[in-house]
Amino acid sequence: MSDTTAPDLPNPLPRPPGELEELERVWRRPRGIRRLTEVNNSQIGLYYIGTAVMFFLFAGVLALLMRAQLALPENALVDHDLYNQLFTMHGTVMMFLFAVPAVEAMGVLLLPSMVAARDLPFPRLSAYAFWAYFIGGTIFLVSLFLDVAPRAGWFMYPPLSSAEYTPDVSSDFWLLGIGFIEISAIAGAIEIIVGVLRTRAPGMSLDKMPVFAWVMLVFAGMIVFAFPAMIAGTALLELERAFDWPFFIAERGGDPLLWQHLFWFFGHPEVYIIFLPAAGFLSMIVPTLARRPLIGYRAIVLAVIGTGFLSFGLWVHHMFTTGLPAISMSFFSAASMAVAIPSGIQIFAWIATIAAGRMQLTTPALFVLGFLFIFTIGGLSGVMVAMVPFDWQAHDTYFIVAHLHYVLIGGMVFPLFAAIYYWVPMISRRRLSERIGKVVAVLLFLGVNLAFFPMHVSGLMGMPRRVYTYPDGLGWEVTNLLSTIGAFVIAAGVALFLFDLARNLRLSTTRNAGNVWDAGTLEWLPTGTYQTRSIPIVTSRDPLWDQPNLAADVEAGRYYLPGTATGRRETIVTSSVDARPQYVLTLPGPGWTPFFSAAFTAAAFMLLTVKAVIPAILCGAIAIGGIIAWMWRADIGPRAPVDIGGGLRLPVNITGRNAHATAGTVVLILCAGTLFGCLLFAYFFLWTVNADWPPAGAGAPSPSWAAIAAVLLLAASLAWRAGRGVLTSHDQPRPRLMFRLLVLGAAAAATAAVVADGVSLWQAGLRPADSAYGAILYAITAYQAFLTGALIIMAGIVFARSLAGRIGGPWRLSFEVTALFGHYVVVQGLVALAVTRLFPGVAS
Repeated sequence: MSDTTAPDLPNPLPRPPGELEELERVWRRPRGIRRLTEVNNSQIGLYYIGTAVMFFLFAGVLALLMRAQLALPENALVDHDLYNQLFTMHGTVMMFLFAVPAVEAMGVLLLPSMVAARDLPFPRLSAYAFWAYFIGGTIFLVSLFLDVAPRAGWFMYPPLSSAEYTPDVSSDFWLLGIGFIEISAIAGAIEIIVGVLRTRAPGMSLDKMPVFAWVMLVFAGMIVFAFPAMIAGTALLELERAFDWPFFIAERGGDPLLWQHLFWFFGHPEVYIIFLPAAGFLSMIVPTLARRPLIGYRAIVLAVIGTGFLSFGLWVHHMFTTGLPAISMSFFSAASMAVAIPSGIQIFAWIATIAAGRMQLTTPALFVLGFLFIFTIGGLSGVMVAMVPFDWQAHDTYFIVAHLHYVLIGGMVFPLFAAIYYWVPMISRRRLSERIGKVVAVLLFLGVNLAFFPMHVSGLMGMPRRVYTYPDGLGWEVTNLLSTIGAFVIAAGVALFLFDLARNLRLSTTRNAGNVWDAGTLEWLPTGTYQTRSIPIVTSRDPLWDQPNLAADVEAGRYYLPGTATGRRETIVTSSVDARPQYVLTLPGPGWTPFFSAAFTAAAFMLLTVKAVIPAILCGAIAIGGIIAWMWRADIGPRAPVDIGGGLRLPVNITGRNAHATAGTVVLILCAGTLFGCLLFAYFFLWTVNADWPPAGAGAPSPSWAAIAAVLLLAASLAWRAGRGVLTSHDQPRPRLMFRLLVLGAAAAATAAVVADGVSLWQAGLRPADSAYGAILYAITAYQAFLTGALIIMAGIVFARSLAGRIGGPWRLSFEVTALFGHYVVVQGLVALAVTRLFPGVAS
């Protein structure tokens, strides 16, 4: 622990009466049915975690049914069709509805307290993301009981998942449902990135951030760059199923391997998207239990960043048996082994911290030790399957099932249980039972090893994955029976954990059990519905250890923002690197728009699944209307500077490049650009697998139409730029009219450009169902049209705000984010035209 000198208190004198009561009034939580309107991230995080646990239990029951079926050879507990639904749903729910949402939920719950923010900057976005996840996931689960659950595997490989081999709507439920849920994950990632970078406590520079905040920043960045590949893949496969666009049909120039590239470009980073937050839990828990600061802080941060970077070079690790060139397999094999290095750095840092301190063998500590053993075994088997010759033998056997579960259960479930036992005192009046918790840890440890270690042997003996039964006499009977017994031991441990929760969890934000572990980080400050009474000045990585009076001073309101400076919910926005206070951000209170927008968005996706197009369009329109309503109220404009304590006056709700909304828009553009990059990858991949590109007989789009589209896009960009200049004199009648015309003109030019592009394809005789070439061109144009549609809505809001007198002078944030997005749409359109019109000619 360092000898950091405590900073001077901004508010050393007693606070005026009524200040705390006013703060509590502003942050009071809704009751009854109005709980659905809550947007506070601390409450949304609890909703998230509860829902993720519900999905975990559901997937666990499916796993028990599968293991019961495989306990004996030639068992008839379930038939092959139901078994296919069970393993597809089990894998999908665990990966998409439990693993990623659970760790994202922990971030949403813990980060505001950990960085001493009143809330993250986009509370309504978090609420929307949760309700989309909850409603979409629940509908997805119901499909199993209606016998329309997907049955083509959680990886949904074509051609098995194509309309030819799965003509019913089961695959559509997976494609539209999971695609929708991924969108909610991206929404949460935007909240986390901007929250970590811009709402940290004053003084909490990047080198003082808790490791968990670093981890969640990398985690959210990985989601932004990985999940769009999944959205692109599901969109292409759904277009093929719905409209016969042959992206994956070899007879018309498609290739099923395109799906594998897109899926695993998302899928292998997802393993580390799951693992890194779990590792972040340990980097917070281990120092507390060892009673000393974390050893190797900087090395761990670099290892986390390195893991995130390397994880995007591993996706072919899953495709070694698909006939790829030897040089490609050598590269990805080396990368698969290299990623073990940053993981090893973290593990050795934790071991060093434990060895240098005095580890208390509490329940969280037992889960940490269990993680170290189980994850190490999973990592070693991972190095084995990274070797191409071994992977050729083990691929699609139960050895891979064992490896996957050792990595995911060891790397995520054990740390998550450790985190729950560690942080429950922060949200509950009572901590969970140490005696019961230790029994839970032992049961889970024994059950996991008994369930999954024998699967290594089953796989090496030749047992293939995804079989619903097997004949007697192959030598697999004992290992399968042991695996089934182990699965039920795991179930016993989980049941005991649920009993402990029911017996001891008493949620409370105002009277929690407190800092029972004597931890040194800010989430253990005294909290209320407003998170922290005042926002402290941070001078070290373990402020509660290094500033002994910090908790009392914060609770007494002796730091920044001890009350409500604006009469609304608010927090301080700080600079990204050194966390200097920049402005006060007012935050929205409870409201119905996020809930109803998410509900109708989910309804639109699910109605499309059953081909109810008109009701789906109506629900989509209502959802868009709800989002417009909340966006209308989001830009409330700058206000006069306010005193936040110690004589420091900050502006309220600034505009420009330092605004939080600008940062959020940049992250959104990065996500949109990644999805566009995936479509370009699909274009080039299909080009490489076809001898003729364009195919013989396919018409060539007219260059004149492409030139017209390019000119229109450039005109739109110029209009956005001119609009920014006119906006400064918007209060005068003539400039005000000019500004509105420029906004409408920019949106119209972007719309005309995408129409010209589509007309050029149609007039050339290209039809999307004729060939993969036509299909990918129309898909790129359709994506450009989708973004242009979003831009039209944003421009419409700006135009309406101008008519209402709610834009002009310093009040221009809505225009700035719209113009920024508009410039991106222009750049994307120009790149699309260059790639699809110029490259075939250059190649020929």
